[in-house]
Amino acid sequence: MRTIDWVDGNVKIVDQTLLPQQTRFISISTATNLAEAIRRLAVRGAMALGVAGALGVALAAVRAHERNLPLGPAVDEAAALLKRARPTAVNLAWGVDRALAPRDQGPEAMLAAALAVRDADIRAGRTIGANGAAFLQGSRRVLTHCNAGALAGVECGTALSIIGALDRAEQLEVVYVCETRPLLQGSRLTAWELREASIRYKIIVDGAAAGLIVGGGVDAVIVGADRISANGDIVNKVGTLSHALAARRAGIPFVVAAPEASIDPACPSGLHVPIEERDPAEVLYMLGHFVAAPGSSGFNPAFDITPADLVSTIITEERIVVPDQATTGSPDVSVG
Repeated sequence: MRTIDWVDGNVKIVDQTLLPQQTRFISISTATNLAEAIRRLAVRGAMALGVAGALGVALAAVRAHERNLPLGPAVDEAAALLKRARPTAVNLAWGVDRALAPRDQGPEAMLAAALAVRDADIRAGRTIGANGAAFLQGSRRVLTHCNAGALAGVECGTALSIIGALDRAEQLEVVYVCETRPLLQGSRLTAWELREASIRYKIIVDGAAAGLIVGGGVDAVIVGADRISANGDIVNKVGTLSHALAARRAGIPFVVAAPEASIDPACPSGLHVPIEERDPAEVLYMLGHFVAAPGSSGFNPAFDITPADLVSTIITEERIVVPDQATTGSPDVSVG
């Protein structure tokens, strides 16, 4: 299944807000509707957002052409709208810019550029999986946070691509899945993917992870990234930092799996990344029920920053990198 694709002149996505209770596909015909789908997390995940950005611009170009409207204003408006939808994930803006690049050649060229982003995403996910499994050979008990699988890409994602490759090599004993409050992307989405793949997993509350890691119950932590700054800082789903601290204490690998597009050489450090703050109600409610004391207020950052010195390795489709080499492009280990 593809999380996001171009089908019959529209963008087709699986609505992730409905999982795991139901698998529903939505056909989106305008960039405005796609931006709204991104904001409400119907499509999410760094790699998927890059593809969504590219396809959204192509969508605007095709619709403008069909209605004999000027191409420039239509795609500029769509690009700005899509980039604002989720400002932290660098892949979204990257995908938008990729589809904008051939605008002088018309909508067909822009669609071709967007489809190239989709196809590159599929290849990248598969290669990241193979690279990561080779690097983590012998890791039988792994922990992951949020969702960095097929739902966060087009077909296979990043962290779960590595986990899938480890499982196919018959190395995995168990995957610990952090529930990932407040919207439960781990227990809803990652667990759903692992179940579909028949990979053994256990869901844990986010607060249980540090004790499990420090107590020797985990061989490696594998996460994705929404942005990697030039100095190697990692911006990922809130809660990631605590897992990195625990992994350092336990002396186990803290591995970040991400495409090259997630590395932002123009961003000096994680402190320069705009951290998205979502509706505080997401913290105060769970599955539609108010769970806080009456009159409570909430604070809801969607991401946190893991400093580069807590990151063991960054695995991309092209290389295996230690964080202080993220700007130079010189891999610590050649991956061919």
